[in-house]
Amino acid sequence: MNRPTATPMPFIKIEEPSARTPRNGFALWALGFRPFYLLASVFAALSIGLWGLQIAGMLPSPYLSGPLWHAHEMLFGFALAVVVGFLFTAGRNWSGQPTPTGGWLAALALLWLAGRVLVLTPLSVAAAVANVAFPLAAAVALAIPFWRARNRRNYFFVGLLGLLGSASAAVHLDHLGLVQLPAWSGIQVGLDLLLFIIVVMGGRVIPMFTNNGVPGAGATRHAAWDRLALGSVLALLVVDVLGLPAVVVAGVAAVAALAHLVRWALWRPWKVLANPMVWVLHLAYAWVPVHLGLRALAAAGGVAASPAVHALAVGAVGGLVIGMMTRTARGHTARPLRADRADVAMYLLVAGAAVVRVLVPLAAPAWWAQAVAASALLWSMGFALYAVCYWPVLTRPRLDGQPG
Repeated sequence: MNRPTATPMPFIKIEEPSARTPRNGFALWALGFRPFYLLASVFAALSIGLWGLQIAGMLPSPYLSGPLWHAHEMLFGFALAVVVGFLFTAGRNWSGQPTPTGGWLAALALLWLAGRVLVLTPLSVAAAVANVAFPLAAAVALAIPFWRARNRRNYFFVGLLGLLGSASAAVHLDHLGLVQLPAWSGIQVGLDLLLFIIVVMGGRVIPMFTNNGVPGAGATRHAAWDRLALGSVLALLVVDVLGLPAVVVAGVAAVAALAHLVRWALWRPWKVLANPMVWVLHLAYAWVPVHLGLRALAAAGGVAASPAVHALAVGAVGGLVIGMMTRTARGHTARPLRADRADVAMYLLVAGAAVVRVLVPLAAPAWWAQAVAASALLWSMGFALYAVCYWPVLTRPRLDGQPG
């Protein structure tokens, strides 16, 4: 029988500041997290307004519009930008090899930006090409340092970026009428892939950050529960790819919900309340079993699908993104790993957006429209605050004079 074991420590190197003299200059292209965190936060704050303009008919003939545009942009725009920025940054530490910087990093950021603009124009083919090309180009850029270092443990991240490119291609091929696919299948598969990425990364970093940031927390990892948690999410992905019946979806999602609830409890979330940079990650991960439980209920016909989707997209993804963007931006610019009042405000705004968007419509369906509007406002405020507060952090060199 497997016993809980202490979390293995070294995974992501996050440094405290040294006494070196800060350098002057513009450092946006020094490492992957810098442009992609900034672009993602600005886009997260503005995209809700753009959606409102679409609904009001004030954007002429966009290629993607309405709910499909919203889902596509939150997944393949906002979330994918953060994933790429994180992987380019962590990938350098994992492999000891350089990841894109300078002109190459700027070119990838420009490709991402082109995808965001083109979907709002009638240029359908150009929009599809840009959106499929970005995750594939990021996969190649990540594969090179991993291959040079023979970093086989993390090869699968390259594959996941490639699969996200395939999911994006499915959305565009279906929308262009070139391939007939089940409704929104590319979006659902993309969400499943994103879920797998966050449960892998969450399982690696949350117990480590808990034990490093909260002395005596005793966060543990249990091999059997970890395997069940990850395996059940992969099984759900396979079920969605194959389009299996709703009863299968419900069963797999229910098992996954239980596995992730136990996994989260093993990390001792009740011991982290004094450290905002840790509790924000625990709070975000708690939305994973909520999402999976709601997916099971939705497949069984008990609730609508929307609360499950937003438990993942707003609660889990939004919460983990704002938590990791503040932590890694501070760590990789040699700032103290302590949340200030602005950071805590960001955490509470995004967490509030999730609670309002998911729980209010479930408890009071008549308040759905008000809940959506309030959630959108909280979300936009949280990420706008990040963009304003972290602009100088992301665009200026490290405080210790080191590269990156």
